[in-house]
Amino acid sequence: MNATDPLDALERTIVLVGLMGAGKTTVGRRLARRLGRPFKDADAEIERAAGRSVPDIFADFGESAFRDGERKVIARLLEEEPPMVLAVGGGAFVDPDTRRLVKDEAVSVWLRAELPVLMERVSRRDTRPLLHNEDPEAVMARLMEERAPAYGEADLAVDSASGSHEKTVEAIVAALRDHLAGTAPS
Repeated sequence: MNATDPLDALERTIVLVGLMGAGKTTVGRRLARRLGRPFKDADAEIERAAGRSVPDIFADFGESAFRDGERKVIARLLEEEPPMVLAVGGGAFVDPDTRRLVKDEAVSVWLRAELPVLMERVSRRDTRPLLHNEDPEAVMARLMEERAPAYGEADLAVDSASGSHEKTVEAIVAALRDHLAGTAPS
């Protein structure tokens, strides 16, 4: 980055939103490194605060209790921590209160990906409580449809296609620069 780079003046957290498998954590770590910022994953912070895993929280207390804790952890991170890159869980930005907080305190970036890409990525790990059923692809397709309107309220949208995560990082950096310079496409 150079002295006239608008990213140098960005004093807000960059929040990555989108469906599970979109690359929020993997891309987020690389983006943070690229921008010289700390990186945090909201799910990891929730697990640390609760002293148990996300799947265990879902199993023991249900999705509603998880979302309540998620909202509180994200609020704390946005209000008390220095500007960072923050990856939030797939359902976080769907919550109206969390979405409002992110819009007020951060710059949000929706990482979009096609269903086959998402399914290939999420099939690598068995840590997705919402996909523990007989037809995970149908669940993912339904989540895509249901959550798209909320994700569409993000400040920016960047495609996270299969291939290099660095390409996605570069696309985010370019979109952020355009957004900060007031030239982002509407």
